[in-house]
Amino acid sequence: MKRRQVISAAPVFAIGALASPLLRATTETWGAELSYPSGSVFERRWQYKPNRVGNFSGGFEQMFKFNSIEPGVGVSPLDLQLIDAKKFRFPGQTTQTIEDYLNRWPTTGLLIARKGKIFVEEYRMERKPEMRFQSWSMAKSVTSLLMGIALDKGFIQSIDDLPEKYVPQLQGTLLGGIAMRHLLNMSSGVDVVHERDPYRIDVPALLSPGPTSVGRVVIGWKDKKEEPGIRFNYTELCPLTIGMVIRSASQQTLAQFAQHHLWQPMGAEGKATLLTDSQGFEFNCVGFGAQLRDWARLAQLVAQKGRMGSTQVVSKSWIEDCTKHGTQDAQVAYGKARPNTGYKNFFWHNHPQGRWLAMNGALGQKVLRDMETETVLIHTSVSDEVGPWTGDLFPLFVASTKLNS
Repeated sequence: MKRRQVISAAPVFAIGALASPLLRATTETWGAELSYPSGSVFERRWQYKPNRVGNFSGGFEQMFKFNSIEPGVGVSPLDLQLIDAKKFRFPGQTTQTIEDYLNRWPTTGLLIARKGKIFVEEYRMERKPEMRFQSWSMAKSVTSLLMGIALDKGFIQSIDDLPEKYVPQLQGTLLGGIAMRHLLNMSSGVDVVHERDPYRIDVPALLSPGPTSVGRVVIGWKDKKEEPGIRFNYTELCPLTIGMVIRSASQQTLAQFAQHHLWQPMGAEGKATLLTDSQGFEFNCVGFGAQLRDWARLAQLVAQKGRMGSTQVVSKSWIEDCTKHGTQDAQVAYGKARPNTGYKNFFWHNHPQGRWLAMNGALGQKVLRDMETETVLIHTSVSDEVGPWTGDLFPLFVASTKLNS
């Protein structure tokens, strides 16, 4: 599929628009009759027809340029101690077993683990363990880990520095003059609306049929609404700017930096990928692809406060900083960023004490961690429009934290 197809597609109309969300969830085929092909025609905001399954598990790599992140020789162990998905019960709103959940909602993969032990590993819609599942905005949290490493290794001195200190092209620009602390917290003060502005950000940075440029979008943004640090305003511009800083400070692509300092030290077993613009610069707000087990390793790394085995991959201080809010982060504290939600350093907070640290991605991609028990849950999906699936997923996660290890 070419980029031109991405932005010139006709709108997609919902099947069974008058039906209940639950009915639509259980009757949509998601391309099963076509053996789940990839390379579909998109509608606006990357919403597309039932080729989602294939696109979310490798299909994007057929459409866009990407940089590879290769694993090393050592693989961190994940031992199977699988429970019976038909018998494990939890107090969900509409489902009571994992098997019920997977039959009811459009999930492609579900993995639950703790301290290197996998309790649940399920794939649906003919997905396989070796497939790479797309992150969508979970890539922002991966960028957070790369920022922590860049600080640990001295490539970046402080998150209170301005991006223009590290990126000459950003000198004198709006985003170049905003402290990285506020970029990491999505409180930049720039005038941008996430739902309104993809044609000013996503299209020229990734989706355009012609040359695309992450840098051109970031450098050229001039719209300011308020001073930084006042309020939460979710935008792709913040992680894209941070990505430029890490690239410039380390003199490596983000993929190279991740490979040398995150992926291989963590002990990943499979290759990961990062989508790029036409010049090879990563679109690191979206587009990180990895196997489900390696998503679990990333989650485990955070739950273990940056340590994998005997290796401290990311400093404990960075992970702990991601879990709490100081006076300079008050605008993104739990209940301030959004109702019943907090934010910090490109991680979401679903617990008022910072106990749950989440990666969230569009259409049902989610990595949950319980920092107290070190339980992790990885969820990949093709839709979150079809019903209140989180009403089942969060009770499942809570029940998972109580599993005997």
